[in-house]
Amino acid sequence: MRAVVIRKFGGPETVELVETAVPEPGPGQVRIKVAAAAVNPVDVAYRAGVLVPLPEDGLLGLGWDVAGTVDAVGAEAPYAVGTDVVALAYGPAPVKAQAEYVVVDASAVAPAPASVDAVHASTVPLNSLTAAQALDLPALAPGSTLLVTGAAGAVGGYAVQLAHRAGIEVTGVAGPADEALVRSFGADGFLRRGEEAGLFDAVLDAAVVGADALAYVRDGGDYVGVIPHAGPPSVRDIRVQVVEVAADGERLATLVALVDQGVLTPRVAGTYPLEEAGRAHTRLTEGGVRGRLVLIP
Repeated sequence: MRAVVIRKFGGPETVELVETAVPEPGPGQVRIKVAAAAVNPVDVAYRAGVLVPLPEDGLLGLGWDVAGTVDAVGAEAPYAVGTDVVALAYGPAPVKAQAEYVVVDASAVAPAPASVDAVHASTVPLNSLTAAQALDLPALAPGSTLLVTGAAGAVGGYAVQLAHRAGIEVTGVAGPADEALVRSFGADGFLRRGEEAGLFDAVLDAAVVGADALAYVRDGGDYVGVIPHAGPPSVRDIRVQVVEVAADGERLATLVALVDQGVLTPRVAGTYPLEEAGRAHTRLTEGGVRGRLVLIP
């Protein structure tokens, strides 16, 4: 089968398509025949050598988001062959979601949404789980105020929609051209990047603004980052926490249900065949992408 990998760290030119063996599921695992796999900033970070070391004797696969069909199951895996699913292919591995087949733990899998195609479904797992798990950290009650940076992005957009649904008064930060988009997600307020504002109970820093975002948080409030182990130093008794996304099929199933209810909006910026993964990486690093780029085997 074909899989997208890197053998060395660097730019988009390091992204390769290789032939490798079809993986076999072990106990509690499923093999998914991939219909679509999104390209995320974490793939860029892997490629650049930011998050994990490069295996000395092997390949590093790319791709965290997958939509497809269960093709084989290991012992005690609670999915039937032929089931359409989405999943989070968490962590480093020689083969990940950007491939023709991928093996994941059944606990990372959820039934696919019925209301969107596989391309859109593939954009849901990583970003919606990150947004939902980030919003768990400050434990905001209905009526609390939240500022979301990067509100036009994938994580930020989902965070605005989830916070709005929870009764939180949410304000989104983005470029001026994105105001209508951010408000369509349910944002009660909108700030242009760099614009001054009052203080909020919490900031979810999906744009990775860092320490400058603390200026928007009230004394004793909350800052939530999205880069593991990379939160800014606390000031004014602000609680600084960062989300490290966890594979959670049950939680993912609830988010899929919100897609089918129209609460969450999967967005696709463009599609590429698997062999053009390097082009997708180039486009993502150019910035200004609204929605996810998706690879199709």
